[in-house]
Amino acid sequence: MIKAGLKWMCLIIGTMIGAGYASGRELWEFFGSESGLAIILFSILFSICCLVIMGISFRQKTIHYLPVLQLLMGKKLTRLYDYMIILYLFSVTVIMLAGGGATLEVVNLPYWLGIILISGLLIVLFFWDTKGITSMNSLVVPVLIVFLVGILLSFQSLQGFSITLNLNEQKNWPSAFTFTALNILPLVAVLAGIGSEIKTKGEIWIASIGSGVTLGGISFLYNESLIRVAHDIMFYEIPLFAILKHYPYVMVLVMSGLLWVAIYTTAASGLFGLATRFRKYVSVPLWALAFFLILSMIPLTKIGFSTLIAVLYPLYGVLNLYILASILLYPIARNYDNET
Repeated sequence: MIKAGLKWMCLIIGTMIGAGYASGRELWEFFGSESGLAIILFSILFSICCLVIMGISFRQKTIHYLPVLQLLMGKKLTRLYDYMIILYLFSVTVIMLAGGGATLEVVNLPYWLGIILISGLLIVLFFWDTKGITSMNSLVVPVLIVFLVGILLSFQSLQGFSITLNLNEQKNWPSAFTFTALNILPLVAVLAGIGSEIKTKGEIWIASIGSGVTLGGISFLYNESLIRVAHDIMFYEIPLFAILKHYPYVMVLVMSGLLWVAIYTTAASGLFGLATRFRKYVSVPLWALAFFLILSMIPLTKIGFSTLIAVLYPLYGVLNLYILASILLYPIARNYDNET
């Protein structure tokens, strides 16, 4: 039970810690100063969301996210959110493919070769079906966390660990809801895809509480570190490099590698959500479905998606608040239905 719970925990964290999170950009956009309480609230909200989604997936023995959406949103709204999730997962995976190519340009690999490399590694991963992505996350995510936390602790050590939490200065606490909401779609898509493989409720509790506490702790440490270099962040597209500017260049290379890994895990999670959604319509192996999906994505990596994302992300942020509310209220609604 513990081993399985930790495996699902790594899957959740791997879905959450994408390139945006690992680079610090996502955290800095939502948090910053006066955000300690917001991060604590996010940790609690995230754990509750994981508990509810995995609980539904476990009871329904789901292999994709539609049954979960129907219970949360009703049949009418499910169609809208189904299209949203497909568009979200597709666009994010395309961007990750492009990011994978761009990141490897740091080591002088051509952009197109980087895209082919990350695409090939993604297809290979799906030869092992669901076990491929869970095994990859179980191996990669702990390494990613260790390196990231190691760098942040080292930085805090140089700064004298001047971390404080003044409850009288926590005006940014509402960000907990928007930050959680923006990460709900991939969470629903991925966790609903493993419902048939969850064996016990204990696995759900370990994965949900473990991922919430881990992500909350890393987010708090990361945010406090970014606050210390706030005056430099405007000069860096990747805020993490503002922390690394006084470190040897080899650390920049190491973290560039880790960012590529974060891109890979995000792309894998997005592709997994899409593949499990469509697998019931086609009688082909999961790797073949992943191959055809990637084939349709590669031409789009040449298009600039910044405008598309600038429109989509705010839309997701607003619409996701509704699904977040549905998830948080589901246990109350379910108990009421059982009583009546």
